[in-house]
Amino acid sequence: MEEAGGKVPTGRIVKDVVQRIMERIKVPNTYQLGEVCQIITKDNPELRGKGGCWGIVNHVGEFSCTVKLWDSEYTVGLQYLKSYNYLPAECEQMRVICDRISRVYSSGLEESVQRFLESLGKLNRAYLTDLEEKVLSVLEFEIGVS
Repeated sequence: MEEAGGKVPTGRIVKDVVQRIMERIKVPNTYQLGEVCQIITKDNPELRGKGGCWGIVNHVGEFSCTVKLWDSEYTVGLQYLKSYNYLPAECEQMRVICDRISRVYSSGLEESVQRFLESLGKLNRAYLTDLEEKVLSVLEFEIGVS
């Protein structure tokens, strides 16, 4: 309330104050390179449309991680990440899937195809079904990736 001049603080003010407190108390970043995490948006407009998506941690900072999704990389505060606690082999499998989806997604195919790829980016499992694998393989063939 002090930051808001005695008024009810906005969400942005609360977020900034919480971030400063986290920096002061040095909450350790326990994420590791290659770990698969889910993005939790929690009213963060910078992550709009990414809630529930999984990504691969490719940089670990003191208070954030850079996470690779199918469409880009995002630097995400620790409070917006949740680990899937996958085994190392599952994390590697998800990295391969992420790379495959990313290649097809960036090729500029039809919007309906991109929506399908986005839905794969929200799966809550460390594998593709046989049908999902076949469809992704067809799309890879279509853009010339073997």
